Amino acid sequence: MPKRTSAPLIAALSLVFVGCKREPTPTLELKPESPIEAVSIPLKFKDHNIVFVSFDALQAAHVGCLGYSRNVTPTIDAIAKNGFNFTQTMSVASWTVPASMTWFTGVYPSEHRMTNKFAVYQPEMRKLANLKDLAPNLMTLAEILKQNGYVTGGFTGNAGVSGGFGYEQGFDVYYYELGKFGSIDQSIPKALEWLKTNKDKKLFLFLHGYDIHGQNTPASGFDYRFVDKKYDNKFTGSVQEQEVLREEGLEAGQVTIRDEDVRFWRAAYDEKIQRTDEKFKHFLEDYDKLGLTQKTLFVLTSDHGTELFEHRRIDHGFTLYDEQIHVPLIFKLPRQTSGTAIADRVSSIDVMPTILDLLDVQIPENAKKQLRGTSLVSTMKGEAAKRDVFSETDYRLYTYKRSIVTPDGWKLIYTLESRRRELYDLKADPGESKNLAAAEMNRAAALEEKIFAHFKSIGHDLTNRRWEIGLNPVYSSQGKEMPKK
Repeated sequence: MPKRTSAPLIAALSLVFVGCKREPTPTLELKPESPIEAVSIPLKFKDHNIVFVSFDALQAAHVGCLGYSRNVTPTIDAIAKNGFNFTQTMSVASWTVPASMTWFTGVYPSEHRMTNKFAVYQPEMRKLANLKDLAPNLMTLAEILKQNGYVTGGFTGNAGVSGGFGYEQGFDVYYYELGKFGSIDQSIPKALEWLKTNKDKKLFLFLHGYDIHGQNTPASGFDYRFVDKKYDNKFTGSVQEQEVLREEGLEAGQVTIRDEDVRFWRAAYDEKIQRTDEKFKHFLEDYDKLGLTQKTLFVLTSDHGTELFEHRRIDHGFTLYDEQIHVPLIFKLPRQTSGTAIADRVSSIDVMPTILDLLDVQIPENAKKQLRGTSLVSTMKGEAAKRDVFSETDYRLYTYKRSIVTPDGWKLIYTLESRRRELYDLKADPGESKNLAAAEMNRAAALEEKIFAHFKSIGHDLTNRRWEIGLNPVYSSQGKEMPKK
């Protein structure tokens, strides 16, 4: 059982990001509890390294620096304390394949078209989705950085970020463990080996693992550190149990489990988060020993969250409620020793333009035109980010949903196949428990119009096709029959 990170260790970890030799630090005197103030220095870090970390399926509500009370993310929290912590970041999608590809292309899933695992799934033909086939004109983040002299390495847990989908585009090395929801236990050693070989070059490292995901369990087994000692062990937290609950929720619209079972699954989830955080701490320590920390930008985030019975289901992909799309996003800049929590609503589509802006690289004109997001550097400097945030999912062709969140916290989820509206006031109802679509018909209609206008503006007229339920499996156990509705 990994030991909890103590307060002294957290403090020591904070110092890792300053380095042993204290260099002059930019005057970023932004206090997390204070309003954002203007930053006078240019936030440009030309020829610096970039380490981009995806903690797959990490729900924002289970992160300490985002308000969670259980101490499961001390390493992430220490970084956020001295970085820019975007506390209201929404992913463009609620599962891995579409959400992660947006980081690397800067466009919405509807545009990169990596919306499901298979581009074609029919009895007579099955063809995996691939970026080069579906959106051949898009440049990736790795390709742009490579053109600017970076060596590029990706080390992942495969599955939804498999190189076979096109994620390897622009990477010198792209590691993915075949056929598995792999752990950072595999990707970290490979990444460190690559870093040692390339430490004297400009680096772009993408690090990813499924340790928190429902289809991954600790290699040594759970120790159930957060589970009630009186729990009767109806569930063990296995991937098989999680899969059964996921499919039951899809078929029946909800799962039937007891309150104590819900507490068990949330406790098992927290154990996986804490274990992952500890592994990441050791990676940072090893990274710092290579002498790279002071010239590195760190970006920590997740592709999506996951549902743990907040709306009576388990897993992710099939809705756009906040437990599935609200994600952490932290930028830790070189030698930065103070930071701020920024509560403006932003999108995961902003990650790629922000990285390119911070690194001050040359961006080809065609790549500039493809970027849909907005650099968050101006927000780091104190400018408010007041814009609508959009998300989408066509998960397994089981459903087709689109959503909008306004700067003042109104959220509409529109289901295309049923034309159902769900309207929530996130300020008054953060759990999205009271659908106000009937009571606020004019507001719901106006937000629906915004959704349709947005997608039309990016070349996807939502009125031009029928939204028919189909089958596009993700897991090997699926595809034997059409889903029931």
